[in-house]
Amino acid sequence: MNAQDITVPQADLGAAYRAQKEAIDAAVAQVLASGWFILGQEGLAFEREYGAWLSAGDAPAMSAVGCANGTDAIALVLRGLGIGPGCAVATVSHTAVATVAAIEMVGATPLLIDIDPRTFCMDAAELEEVLRSPPPGLPPIRAVVPVHIYGHACDMDAILRSCRARGIAVVEDVAQAHGGRVGGRMLGTIGDAAAFSLYPTKNLGALGDAGVTATPDAELAKRMAAIRQYGWHRRYISDEVGVNSRLDEMQAAILRVRLPLLDAGNARRRAVADAYDAALADGPLAAPYRAPDVEHVFHQYVVRVPGRESVMERLRVQGIATAIHYPVPVHEQGAYEGRIAMGPAGCAETARAAGEVMSLPIFPEITDTQVARVCAALRAL
Repeated sequence: MNAQDITVPQADLGAAYRAQKEAIDAAVAQVLASGWFILGQEGLAFEREYGAWLSAGDAPAMSAVGCANGTDAIALVLRGLGIGPGCAVATVSHTAVATVAAIEMVGATPLLIDIDPRTFCMDAAELEEVLRSPPPGLPPIRAVVPVHIYGHACDMDAILRSCRARGIAVVEDVAQAHGGRVGGRMLGTIGDAAAFSLYPTKNLGALGDAGVTATPDAELAKRMAAIRQYGWHRRYISDEVGVNSRLDEMQAAILRVRLPLLDAGNARRRAVADAYDAALADGPLAAPYRAPDVEHVFHQYVVRVPGRESVMERLRVQGIATAIHYPVPVHEQGAYEGRIAMGPAGCAETARAAGEVMSLPIFPEITDTQVARVCAALRAL
């Protein structure tokens, strides 16, 4: 079976565009007609609207700062917090490599914590152990970057407890969890600051690279806004060392179209996940774990499958695409292997998960017919 024989894709970015084509085309045309393409009114409006969306309910008032991509978003937060050479930053190895790359971009030293095998998120108990007794030779740990992987929240209460007691900053990586909650709190509003990727595949995605940071600290937001453009607080005058990481007007306009649709898209993802959960009941595969206080947004619907290649092939011959997020942990990749510090578990659960995870088709535009096909195939496993 060839790629063209796949009738249920694992994701479908074209379907997302087609569903919003008229509004997106109009937004792009408006930017083109304006003649202003970088750091203009669309970007400012998106930052206001995204901050307001995050701040809904009991959340603190959040300031959002757009940037070029999710990797830069993490780096901007770290730079804004003054974290760089001579600092260690704890995160996980079961993540897109961007998380670790961003830490090294600012000159800091990554420290990799293992994951909880149920949620795939940072093991808060090992983090506490590492903060209590850091690995020898490591610079002082100044920040922790918990990754809300696949749309499920980290154990933020435990992570915050460990970090607050030691004056360590908490930077949430929310690249895969826009709109997720834990204990009723919106992800990205819980730590000192947050970084969001707006890559096209994300729950809130642009039609190109884009990212955004958010923080309840208005001064930190102001500093990040300067750093993203050469450290300018005054035009053409670099008051501090900065970078070039700006959200362009075209992507900001597209994101403004898509932001009001995000909650409905997340609800659709949860409905699809519920259907898959039911199809997997009493079968050989377990549905993804959902902690009782977590509102999952299912950026990916991930099951653990020992010997997954045969299952993926059985689904493929039925026209159902799957994916692996992520097949090789960061610490086992050539650029990082043998040189990144790890917690006492040696990322054993991370390595085990990498050999078993499989992502099923999930995206807001998936049709009921396609969902039914996947469910029938799961029941037949």
